[in-house]
Amino acid sequence: MIKIQAEANVPTEHGTFRMIAFSENENDWMPHMAIIAEHTDFSKPVNVRFHSECITGEVFHSKKCECGQQLDAAMKYIHENGGIIIYLRQEGRNIGIINKLKAYSLQEKGFDTVAANLELGLPADDRNFGVAIEILNLLDVKDINLLTNNPEKVKYVKESNIHLNSRIPLQIPANEISKGYLQTKKDYFGHLLDDNDN
Repeated sequence: MIKIQAEANVPTEHGTFRMIAFSENENDWMPHMAIIAEHTDFSKPVNVRFHSECITGEVFHSKKCECGQQLDAAMKYIHENGGIIIYLRQEGRNIGIINKLKAYSLQEKGFDTVAANLELGLPADDRNFGVAIEILNLLDVKDINLLTNNPEKVKYVKESNIHLNSRIPLQIPANEISKGYLQTKKDYFGHLLDDNDN
C-alpha cells in the first residue's frame, strides 16, 4: 500500500504547489506525485488531473504528443482555480521509455501509436488509474471535477468511491506532427476531442 514519503512547497513558473511523493518504499526513486495548488478548497468539488509521465513531451518538448502542453495547461488551471494533479509514473502509456522509443521507430515506418505498440507485443495502453484513486482517498478527497478528454479515466472515477461532479476538457490544438496521434486517440481510445482542433 502506498503512503506519503515526503512533501514540500515547490515554487514554479505557474505558481507555488504542495508536492507530495507517494510510494510503498521510501527508497523508491520514481514515486507517484500529488501536486496541490495553494488555497485549494477541499470542502467543494476539487479540480483533479490524472497525468501520466511523458519525458519526451514534458522535458524535451516533443511535437509528437501534447503531453507537455497538457501538463502546463493543467498546472496553470489548478493554480488559478485550485486543485490537484496526480502525476503517475506510467511513461509511454506504461510501456517505459525504451519501448516507447522502439515504438517511435516503428512510427517512422508508418505505424500509428497503437499499431506500433501491438507490433512490439505490448498493450495499446497499459496504464492503471487505480493508484490515482488511492491517492485521492489518502488525501481525503470525496468529490472532483476531472480535467480529461479520456473516457477511461472517467470510468475509473465512476467505478470508485469518489464522486465525479463534472468533466473539464483539456484539449490542446494539434500541430502538423501530432495531428495523426490525436486522431488515433479519438478513433481507437474514444477520446473526447473536437474535430476542429485536431
